[in-house]
Amino acid sequence: MKPTDISDPQYFHKVVDCQYACPAHTPVPEYIRLIAAGRYDDAYMINWESNVFPGVLGRTCDRPCEPACRRGRVEDEPVAICRLKRVAADHKGDIKSRMPEIPTRKNSKKVALIGAGPASLTVARDLMPLGYDVDLYDEQVKGGGFMRSQIPAFRLPESVLDEEVNYILQMGVMTHFNEYVDSLKRVLDQGYDAVFIGTGAPRGRDLPDLPGRAAGHANIHIGIDWLASVAFEHVKTIGRRVLVLGGGNTAMDCCRTARRLGGEDVCVVVRSPKSDMKASPWEIEDALHEDIPMFENHNPKAFVVEQGKLVGMLFERVEPVYDDDGRRQLLATGEEVMMACDDVLLAIGQVNAFPWIERDLGIEFNDWDMPEVNKVTHQTTLERVFVGGDAAWGPENIITAVAHGHQAAISIHQYCQGKSVDERPDPQVNLVSQKMGFHDWLYDAHISDEQRHVVPLAEKIKALSDRKLEVELGFKDRQAYDEAMRCLNCDVQTVFTADRCIECDACEDICPTDCINFIDNAEETDLRQLLKVAATQVDQDLYVSEQLKTKRVMVKDENVCLHCGLCAERCPTGAWDMQQFLLKEAKAGV
Repeated sequence: MKPTDISDPQYFHKVVDCQYACPAHTPVPEYIRLIAAGRYDDAYMINWESNVFPGVLGRTCDRPCEPACRRGRVEDEPVAICRLKRVAADHKGDIKSRMPEIPTRKNSKKVALIGAGPASLTVARDLMPLGYDVDLYDEQVKGGGFMRSQIPAFRLPESVLDEEVNYILQMGVMTHFNEYVDSLKRVLDQGYDAVFIGTGAPRGRDLPDLPGRAAGHANIHIGIDWLASVAFEHVKTIGRRVLVLGGGNTAMDCCRTARRLGGEDVCVVVRSPKSDMKASPWEIEDALHEDIPMFENHNPKAFVVEQGKLVGMLFERVEPVYDDDGRRQLLATGEEVMMACDDVLLAIGQVNAFPWIERDLGIEFNDWDMPEVNKVTHQTTLERVFVGGDAAWGPENIITAVAHGHQAAISIHQYCQGKSVDERPDPQVNLVSQKMGFHDWLYDAHISDEQRHVVPLAEKIKALSDRKLEVELGFKDRQAYDEAMRCLNCDVQTVFTADRCIECDACEDICPTDCINFIDNAEETDLRQLLKVAATQVDQDLYVSEQLKTKRVMVKDENVCLHCGLCAERCPTGAWDMQQFLLKEAKAGV
């Protein structure tokens, strides 16, 4: 293998697994160290630069960073990255003075944002400091989009959402709330230089052909619409017996909300095995904690209506059968099950809907009636129209919508400045030695051996009696410190300098994971198998040095390195150094 080019910004980025897994590439270890130091304002601002909604995401994120966390490779649970983000938000002071300055002299470019969800708000956050005039349209009374209408207040208090939405709106965004856009052509005719569509996936799936659907319609509700009605206080009660159909996060929000609105007997029913439910494991755990049973392998057959009133649902039992390729079929067992209910909430998926986009504007639509959108630039076939968030390729999550917003803002800025949208700015990268003395480092290399800390919860009886009472109480200072100290500092890289190495192999001897090897070079496929511990995770690179004096090379498996620093402490010549890698994703105008 050729020597590794560690100057490539993506090389060490991939090694910081948590940051790499985050769609917005938030520098996770950096803000966790700041939390451990009690520097909550700094930790918050690092988050805000990347993910825009630290307080919201610290409560609601899908946490793609946590399965990637290196701590999860040495014990059962990763670092509570998401809930530490909330710590920064909850413990910060007044950070308004640290927000970007908005120029009073504008750049003469005007942008329309349709939909006030996380993608559009991120675009506004990135463009306002560059002097753009930004108009924001949404049919709701406040900004936030589906963060406001679909995430229950017991998970996301309105005050938290208002605060973080207002940081952006107070930059001078011109808001048009209570205004449904029913024609893209009319928006374009107003002379906007660019238009961003961030309208989400606003339509919940229904079961229109199921017998009894029309007759029982008064008590059969589309989950996302019902959650919005609850959020805006149009709905305040529900029947005693409630069935929730679906196994995703929306279903978990529906069933937990129903418990708080009077549902005493609330059940979740899914067609698939429980193991295939799409809801996040912690969302399922929270629902089970609130005594909500879940029935698997029940395929809906009919809504049962008697004398004009919904009284239950009929299901057929199915069993999953897998073929040799792992493909699943659900085969009926012949058994039917009747489940009584007063109301049904359908949370079986969401789809996009663009009836307001005229088809003669020059925007191409695909076979799924979705606009054709460039995966990198977010540009449609009508050059000045861009799409992001769930509106682009279907339902995802908040952090993905934020990432889309950052990339779309880059494209809009490039387009409005007459530059190619395909020219993407490089990220900002630093790689700085942490050495203070022979065995002293600028960062705290101590790693706690404690297990993951559990976030305390409000008392269940109180929580179920008040739909606005936040269930999770968050970490206090000491708990936050203890959890932060579980982080392995994966951004502090072990950097090897070949011409300093005397090949004493001391680093190889002391390495606790046997990830360092001094070995004859070979092709990558062979080299991976020749290491002391075979490097089977091929999507993580091998760190290969230049040829040493003995003609061997140093090979380190980045996948299993714990960044413990023992190699650097043991090395008598300083061939190993601990260097902090910091990558900040590029934004519009930067």
